[in-house]
Amino acid sequence: MVKDRGETVSMMEPLLFPEGSIHRSNLTDLALELAQKSAGFRRSLPENLMRSLADLVRAMNCYYSNLIEGHDTHPIDIERALNGDYSNDTKTRNLQLEAQAHIAVQQWIDNGGLKYRPVAAESIKEIHRRFCEKLPDELLWIEDPATKEKVKVVPGELRHRNVAVGRHTPVSAPAVPRFLERYEAVYGKLGKTDTILSVAAAHHRLAWIHPFLDGNGRVARLVSHATLLETLDTGAVWSIARGLARNVDAYKRHLAACDLPRRNDLDGKGNLSEENMAEFTKFFLDRRQNLWVGLHEESGHGHQTY
Repeated sequence: MVKDRGETVSMMEPLLFPEGSIHRSNLTDLALELAQKSAGFRRSLPENLMRSLADLVRAMNCYYSNLIEGHDTHPIDIERALNGDYSNDTKTRNLQLEAQAHIAVQQWIDNGGLKYRPVAAESIKEIHRRFCEKLPDELLWIEDPATKEKVKVVPGELRHRNVAVGRHTPVSAPAVPRFLERYEAVYGKLGKTDTILSVAAAHHRLAWIHPFLDGNGRVARLVSHATLLETLDTGAVWSIARGLARNVDAYKRHLAACDLPRRNDLDGKGNLSEENMAEFTKFFLDRRQNLWVGLHEESGHGHQTY
């Protein structure tokens, strides 16, 4: 039985930028600009084009999310999978099924499938369950780096093992439920501006908790997608994964930096670095705005590409 190390939820503070934070003003401006651009983009699109573009974005989102995971699934193979045409090569077929699973879950989210707020523990588990249950069995097994034991990922089930992720040691398995409870309590009650302002922090903190044996990065990106879909009424024509995958090294550096403890008394008042959280937030919101420009161009009379 895995022992609870007794971690307190304050370990993942700060979760928000407090009113007195030196970072809050500039980041709030970014959040408001993002909301304005989203509203303008949404108004500029006819409804029939919106639906077609949303279909494109789902395929694009899974392509880039797979890239972040190190799975290079060719767009042609994704299109073939959506038409029920699977490769005879097992590896390629498995990646096709993985892409198909991602698209199905995102479409379910886009169509209003979530019963609770995206940051609710039940939503997080349901997203993981729906994605993993569509995967081939070969993609549900991971290797314990210490013991080399093969362990199967159970769809929607919080981990019962302690894990290490690079230099980061996530909370002990028995502590996961109370950290998710705190996560939901903080991020589930915010207004529109604060939700946008905190979306990057919520993205990192979910990965930091690492609630599942595998699939945490993908679930975090889908939760962020669902959060901004709900908050900005994007019409599902934005893709978080595209912006992050095109800057994947910086994305991973920012995530690792957010794991670090507070440097000094000028670096916020929580256990983790507020400055690093602010840098990731700026990066995250900038990626979204850069994506808005790209999709605005693609939704015109030009070509559509991933």
